Amino acid sequence: MSKTLTEILSPQDSACVCNSYDVVGDIAIVRLTEKSRKHSEKIAEAIIAVHKNVKTVLAQASAVRGEFRLRSLEYVAGERKTRTVHRESGCLFSVDVDKCYFSPRLFYERIRIARLAEEGETVVNMFAGVGCFSIVMAKHAEVEKTYSIDINPDAVQQMRENIRVNRAYRRVVPMLGDAREVVEKRLRRVADRVLMPLPAKALEYLPYALLALREEGGWVHYYDFEHAAKDEDAVDKVRVKVSEKLLDICASFEIPFGRVVRATGPNWYQIVLDIKAKPSNACTWLG
Repeated sequence: MSKTLTEILSPQDSACVCNSYDVVGDIAIVRLTEKSRKHSEKIAEAIIAVHKNVKTVLAQASAVRGEFRLRSLEYVAGERKTRTVHRESGCLFSVDVDKCYFSPRLFYERIRIARLAEEGETVVNMFAGVGCFSIVMAKHAEVEKTYSIDINPDAVQQMRENIRVNRAYRRVVPMLGDAREVVEKRLRRVADRVLMPLPAKALEYLPYALLALREEGGWVHYYDFEHAAKDEDAVDKVRVKVSEKLLDICASFEIPFGRVVRATGPNWYQIVLDIKAKPSNACTWLG
């Protein structure tokens, strides 16, 4: 596609567009600059020419925001729709990109976590969306059950459909609500493993991830956004921040693994930490 776009845009704008679009099922979502926006229809034609399966091109008109993690989308070309079916790791995911958050760029993380999970585990996914992490885990790991929480009713509705399509009954349990409240009221001390794939709220909700862990402890997969200049290590910055939080709530822990998941902007990165933690009753941080 890059060769096609260089015939339309300057090299700088062409590179920006090539690095700034996602394909979800048969829908492409492109991020346009002010300069490239006037070429939106030609850019859409170029994307469709390269990705033969793409039937719709939408432009992202806002950042991801709000408690439902949604972004404004504008129609550019092709079929007028926002719902599609995305294939990943042997699973099918029904997704309405206008109503639910979904990122195909996390496909490696989803299968990585599934391969870490052990037979018979109980998992709590605090920010499950349409169920991708949970269903990939059900497909590729012998976990007993994954409680999958999301505050967005549209996401939970589509999660239920995805559980049916992927035959993940009983292994994936959809739960509507704020993860904080659901864990506090229904999921205390049940989990061997907790997933926190919502960087915007992960630090705030970290104490509740510890509350969900069994008394003997377990794993927390923590995601965050971090800014790092050239002389800084983004993973180390998140490790320090998280360590301070865990010390505040009197947890015993180690962080044996962390990595950059992806770049999200100039000097901004999405980070994952795999945390081995044991909760403590020494601190009363709830309330």
